[in-house]
Amino acid sequence: MELGSSVGAVRSKRVLLGDQVRPAVIVIKDGKIHQILSDSDFPGGVGRGRQRGDARHRRLPRSRERTRPSLLGGLLDRHQGRCSWRGDNYCGHAAVSLFPKGEKKVGPCEATCGGNSLPPTTTVGNFHEKRLEAAGKCFVDTAFWGGVIPGNQLELRPMIQAGVAGFKCFLIHSGVEEFPHVTERDLHAAMAQLQGTGSVLLFHAEVDVQQTTQEDGDPRQYSTFLQSRPDVMEMEAIRTITALCLQYQVRCHIVHLSSAKPLELIQEARQAGAPLTVETTHHYLSLCAENIPAGATQFKCCPPIRGSVNQEQLWSALKAGQIDMVVSDHSPCTPDLKKLVTGDFTEAWGGISSLQFGLPLFWSSASKRGFQLSDVTRLLSLQTARLSRLDDRKGSLAPGYDADLVVWDPEKEFEIKEASIHHKNKLTPYLGLTLRGVVCATIVRGQLVYREGSFCPEPLGTHLLIQL
Repeated sequence: MELGSSVGAVRSKRVLLGDQVRPAVIVIKDGKIHQILSDSDFPGGVGRGRQRGDARHRRLPRSRERTRPSLLGGLLDRHQGRCSWRGDNYCGHAAVSLFPKGEKKVGPCEATCGGNSLPPTTTVGNFHEKRLEAAGKCFVDTAFWGGVIPGNQLELRPMIQAGVAGFKCFLIHSGVEEFPHVTERDLHAAMAQLQGTGSVLLFHAEVDVQQTTQEDGDPRQYSTFLQSRPDVMEMEAIRTITALCLQYQVRCHIVHLSSAKPLELIQEARQAGAPLTVETTHHYLSLCAENIPAGATQFKCCPPIRGSVNQEQLWSALKAGQIDMVVSDHSPCTPDLKKLVTGDFTEAWGGISSLQFGLPLFWSSASKRGFQLSDVTRLLSLQTARLSRLDDRKGSLAPGYDADLVVWDPEKEFEIKEASIHHKNKLTPYLGLTLRGVVCATIVRGQLVYREGSFCPEPLGTHLLIQL
C-alpha cells in the first residue's frame, strides 16, 4: 500500500476498544470509521478501489521474537511554537511519526497550533492570516488556539465565531514581546467576554513573586534556575485562577503543571463547582531535577522540572484522576537560544521539544506504574479532544469518528538517536534514552501517512474549526 493512499479496512488481533483489547476490523468509508466488526464477521474482500491494512504480529530482525502490534485511535496534543523553530511545515513529520495523526504523535493525532506562535492569534485578522499561511502545510489535522493579551477582549468573540479552539494567556512574561502577559484586571475583562460562550481559557500558571528576582549562585547549575522558579509561583497563580473560574463559570484549563503542591487548591475549586481542568507534560513525568547535569540547558523549561518526590506525586495524581491529561508542551527553539556554549540556565530559552516522543515517553514510565493501554487513549487523546471541543469527531475509536489510527508496538524498545529525530532542531534532553513503544504506521482520516520510518510526501492534514 502506497503512502497517501486510502485504506478501506484495518484488521488487528489487538484493537483497543473502550477498556478492552480484542480482535476487530475497522471498516473505513469517506475518511470516517464506518463499522467495527469482529474478525469473524469481516468478509474476505473490502470492495473495489479500496485497500486493506493488516496490523499482524511481526518478527523482529535480530531477536526473532514475535511482537504484538496494537491498533489505537488517533492521539491529540496541545502545543505552540514559532514556525522558524518548528520547521517549514505546520505540524509536520515529528507529529506524524509520534502519533498516526495530529500534532504530536506517531499515529493519528490532532495537534493544535496558535497562541504565542507567529503571528500571535490575538486578533481575528491574525487568525485568518495564520490559517492562510498554514494552508497546504499541515501533515496532521490542526486546530488553532487564540491568545488573550492586555486590551484584546473585544477580539475574543469574533475569534470564537471564526473557529478557534480556545484561548491561552500568560500570567508572567511569555518570553516573546508580541505576546505580553495579562494582569488580573485584564482577566476580568476577558472572562466577561467569554462568559456563556462555552469556550475555554488556558493559563500559563506562574506569577512573579519576590524570590524570582534572586538568581544568586552558579548559572551553570540547574539548582540555581530551579530556585528562581519556586512552587509558590504556581500556587499563587492557581489561587487567582480558581477564584476567577468560580466567579465567572468560564471553562479554565491549567497548562503544563509542574508542581504537585497546587493540586489541593485545584481539587477544592472543582468540588466547589469550578469548571477547571489541568494537564501535566511528558518532561515533568519523565525527567527530574536531581539528574540534570551542569550546563545541560536542553533540560530548561518553564515552569521548571522539579525533584523526584514531586514527580511521583504527579504520577499519583494522574492515577487518581486529579490531573486530566498529558501533553507535550512542545516548545522548540534554535540551538543558539539554548546557550549551549556557556551552559547558562538563567539566560537559555525555556522549552523542550518532545512532540515526536510523547507516546513512548508516557508508556515507558506509565506501564511500570500499572497504567493500561486504555489510559493512554484517555490521557493522551480523549481528554485533549474534550478540552478542544473536538470530541464529536476525534479522540475515540467508534463509528462516525474520523478514521485516525495508530499501529503501535507497545513492547518494542528503541534508542533516541539524533538521526531519527524529525524536529527541525535536534536538541533534546532525551538523546540516548531507551524508550518502550514503537509506532509502526499512522492513518489520518483513512489515509496512510506514515509507515516504518517513511512519510507521505504530501501534507494531508486539514484545519479543524470549532463550532460552539
